[in-house]
Amino acid sequence: MPRVQIIIPARMASTRFPAKPLAFLTGADGIARPAVHYTWQTGLAAARALGGDVCCVIATDDRQIADVAEAAGMAVVMTPVSCGNGTERCAAALEALGEVPDMVVNLQGDAPLTPPAMVSAVVALLEGDPDLAMATAAVPASPAVLAHLQSDAAAGRVGGTTVVCSRRGRALYFSKSIIPHVTPGTTPQQDIMLHLGLYAYRPAALAAYASHGPVLLEAQEGLEQLRFLDAGLPVGVAVCPAPAWEMIELNNPSDIPLIEAEFVRRAQTVPA
Repeated sequence: MPRVQIIIPARMASTRFPAKPLAFLTGADGIARPAVHYTWQTGLAAARALGGDVCCVIATDDRQIADVAEAAGMAVVMTPVSCGNGTERCAAALEALGEVPDMVVNLQGDAPLTPPAMVSAVVALLEGDPDLAMATAAVPASPAVLAHLQSDAAAGRVGGTTVVCSRRGRALYFSKSIIPHVTPGTTPQQDIMLHLGLYAYRPAALAAYASHGPVLLEAQEGLEQLRFLDAGLPVGVAVCPAPAWEMIELNNPSDIPLIEAEFVRRAQTVPA
């Protein structure tokens, strides 16, 4: 039984960017690989950082993704097509694996620039606060990232997700809008927190999430984590220092060249 089970949900039917787990991204070495490769590498690095009893697996409902992942040496578990989001897929994957770890980490495949240290941070937050059902991560948006979010909004594209928290560090709300509101061209009065596709759950919280069922805000925003808040399940937010590269997620095809540029920047910052 692993202490921590890292699960990477991957599906073909993304509304904004179909088949994005298999979209090719060129790494700093000049080699193009499917996007899921980079998240898998983050998962392996996070497992090493967390120490013993940590396992990593790709959870998918698509045989094409499974074949690509298995050919590259990734562990795969098949999950039902009926899973409505990554959290439901993690719950299904946990059931299929037949093991109950201390906690489950959901490392979403559209966040290939996630530093492994952030995985450690959400695990530590959940381990350290028994009242939390789930923990997630955020970073203060840099001026460049804020400008990118505003550019997406002005063009009618859905970009990254932001989060606002209580003084205790509990999530109050998540949105694909920029919250709190920032008038373009002005300086924010407080940090805009960019939410990252990274979650750590207690297994019981995953079961409670599945039994609660979808809610209207979750559907309207397209953000699965809002179901935890609707169910009254406390969500902790680990505010992590922004790395030396920009935390750009793979939400739209236009993000590909931006992410590729950050791969190069990251390689120049992180020792091999």
